Amino acid sequence: MIVGVPKEIKNNESRVGMTPAGVFELVKNNHTVYVQSGAGKGSGFFNQDYQQAGATILDTIGQVYAMSDMIVKVKEPIAEEYDLIQKGQIIFTYFHFASSEALTKAMIASKSICIAYETVEDEEGTLPLLTPMSEVAGRMAIQQGAKYLEKPVKGRGVLLGGVPGVAPGRVLVLGAGTVGIQAAKMAAGLGAHVTILDINMKRLRYVNDVMPSHVVTEFSSEFNIRKHIQTHDLIIGGVLLKGAKAPNLITRDMLKEMRPGTVIVDVAVDQGGCVETTKATTHEDPIYIIDDVVHYCVANMPGAVPYTSTVALTNVTLPYVLKLANAGWRSACNLDKSLAKGLNIVDGEVVYEEITEAFNWESVLA
Repeated sequence: MIVGVPKEIKNNESRVGMTPAGVFELVKNNHTVYVQSGAGKGSGFFNQDYQQAGATILDTIGQVYAMSDMIVKVKEPIAEEYDLIQKGQIIFTYFHFASSEALTKAMIASKSICIAYETVEDEEGTLPLLTPMSEVAGRMAIQQGAKYLEKPVKGRGVLLGGVPGVAPGRVLVLGAGTVGIQAAKMAAGLGAHVTILDINMKRLRYVNDVMPSHVVTEFSSEFNIRKHIQTHDLIIGGVLLKGAKAPNLITRDMLKEMRPGTVIVDVAVDQGGCVETTKATTHEDPIYIIDDVVHYCVANMPGAVPYTSTVALTNVTLPYVLKLANAGWRSACNLDKSLAKGLNIVDGEVVYEEITEAFNWESVLA
């Protein structure tokens, strides 16, 4: 199979879909790999690194798409890429279709094979290709939140860890999944007081077992959320419904109950956000303020630490890339049920029900 690795062109996205180590494995399996010139530069991988691993360097993104059977990316294609995608071409990347009807319609029109990292699901029900980026984003959420709590950027002026004689900052984490647990771990490490909410008691028991005593668990309800937003300095949105739009746990009217300078970091922004006032921002212009509440809603948070993120991502995607390349998508998905769950759009038809539900379309799966 001919595998193409284009340069990411989304704003401030420095990750790349494959490392030279991944290229080496594909070439060893008798596949051809085309890498766009400069694709890995932002992650610390240069053209000569890819060439030494056996890749051929192409000058333009158009050449990579035109000459490849499968495209391996990080982020969803943006408008400039829509016309480059060919009928029957495999696109293996993060899509988050439920948050973008325009992207979904464009991929339907392309009649490509869209396999989404975020819906590949293993036998335990976990999402192995989403987990490493959720780990990065969860940890980064606290770094960014701590920064935007500073007064010069309109935050409350609170140091999360406090100092002797001054109480530490208070962090509210919505969701005890991968993002939530990593955020709680980082916040606890800084010395903050952490409250983590979830509707899954099994997850809350796990958090209670592994976290220090200043990480407190509570069952998630609108009543409890409204209570805690009044007293917490930093709020982390880490809610995920597999392949579907995130629920709005914090509504517009709740902002008025928060103290001025409270910071919200909505990690769920890729799936529409779990805060009603969430709108996607970029690393270039990461925050906006509504009702004196600072919103940080960068849709590709791990893109700010591209070396860590690229290596973490490709560690888990490469085995699936090899399966797709070795067997073709049909056979690979027949043989691997977890990979089959990654199929979202095939030959112009939506085959992942949560997408049709997100846009209230009539399901073709019935």
